[in-house]
Amino acid sequence: LQRIGLQLRATLENITRLRAEGEDFRWYLKLKCGNCGEISEKWQYLRLMDSAPLKGGRGSATMVQKCKLCSRENSIDILSQTIKPYNAEDSEKFKTIVEFECRGLEPVDFQPQAGFAAEGAESGTPFNDINLLEKDWNDYDEKTKESVGIYEVTHKFVKC
Repeated sequence: LQRIGLQLRATLENITRLRAEGEDFRWYLKLKCGNCGEISEKWQYLRLMDSAPLKGGRGSATMVQKCKLCSRENSIDILSQTIKPYNAEDSEKFKTIVEFECRGLEPVDFQPQAGFAAEGAESGTPFNDINLLEKDWNDYDEKTKESVGIYEVTHKFVKC
């Protein structure tokens, strides 16, 4: 059992509180089997709203998966209380925005996609449905008459 944190780094322009919005937010990951090292070819997503039972009545996890190669049953859990916004003062620094509890299923890559939200740093103007697939996003804040943006999105995983 290990905890792995997903750290995000981005350059924020006139924007704050960048966050994964809602129970249905999809964390797109590539997952590795801790037993045999097999890595999923396809992007798989985890959502807070999803839950699967663990074998032998040991509770549940966000995702339970049998490895195609070694048949080991592995699981990974989103720790909902660790989900944090990425704020203006975090700009250009790595910050942990979520932690996963891993039982044999370890995230090795992350792809930000749709479902992020943020707000204008000065104005509080809400921006919803932000898609970070291109690693860059920009818009215009009518209240402050300023462009807003999220640029150079990168990530890394850390052991917690």
